[in-house]
Amino acid sequence: MKLKRFLLRYYPPGIILEYDKGGNLRTKSIDLLDLTPETNPDELFAEIRQSEPLITESRADQVKQLIIRLQQKQVQHDHHKFCFSKVCMAFNPQSTLVATGSMDATAKLWDVETGEEVATLTGHTAEVLFLCFNTVGNQLVTGSFDHTVAIWDVASRRRVHTLIGHTGEISNVQFNWDCSLIVTASIDKTCKVNYHVLAFVFMWEAVSGKCVATLAGHKEEVLDVCFDLRGQLIASASADGTARVFSATTHQCLATLEGHDGEISKICFSPQGNRILTASSDKTARLWDVQTGVCLQVLEGHTDEIFSCVFNYEGDTIITGSKDNTCRIWC
Repeated sequence: MKLKRFLLRYYPPGIILEYDKGGNLRTKSIDLLDLTPETNPDELFAEIRQSEPLITESRADQVKQLIIRLQQKQVQHDHHKFCFSKVCMAFNPQSTLVATGSMDATAKLWDVETGEEVATLTGHTAEVLFLCFNTVGNQLVTGSFDHTVAIWDVASRRRVHTLIGHTGEISNVQFNWDCSLIVTASIDKTCKVNYHVLAFVFMWEAVSGKCVATLAGHKEEVLDVCFDLRGQLIASASADGTARVFSATTHQCLATLEGHDGEISKICFSPQGNRILTASSDKTARLWDVQTGVCLQVLEGHTDEIFSCVFNYEGDTIITGSKDNTCRIWC
């Protein structure tokens, strides 16, 4: 095995190793979940060096610099510590069950009325950070940092499909409205041109688990992805500062949304499907016309990066959540 390069993962904090094994490019993660601004980089490197054979003494300065960059990112977040246990959750459509994903590589189902655990879904080998029920509530899809997506039958608690194809951590998963398709986003680096990386969005058939399309074009990690309510369009958001709109039928890119000065961490369609909302690390949210890709409005006022945004059910009100510890409502 030959180490090719390092990649930083800010959330949850960690270092990703890209290495060659038998002519195949692979990745593995070094999780640094206990990292704090007070952690000694020299001591932490010594621990990593003992447990990871790919890390040699010649890489010491590189690894220590990466650790320091992660610590600086934590300081920028007002010294808020990463806190992990249950890291994602979702109600089923009937509001009788809640699904939770966890750092322990499992997902669990909980009875809403009693608060009791109904089932533990095991099979992933790394953190489960994204999950979603389909609109009927009979299936659950989970996305993991083990690079795979799993489809579960809720009634039997069985895993019916494992979706394999991404070569990096999953950054989001979602069913379309009629439960026929699943879209997944990842931070994988599967194609390189002049040292630029192309990150892909995959589409899968929910029944067969077959990959039906790969949506390419972003130059950095894809951080979020979603269907419109009709299931005809897909929107993706990337660390390259752009968003893209794809046809779910032809898989062609219909529009590229450009204007943010930082990575876009969240994207969503309006209920009517004619507007897209994006949230960015540049401290703004933007409203876009779906057909033309034109930015219609820049929502300014937050003093730190915006990590969440959503329309209300009528589509006439927006709420944004920021690391400045505030939410803002826009009408």
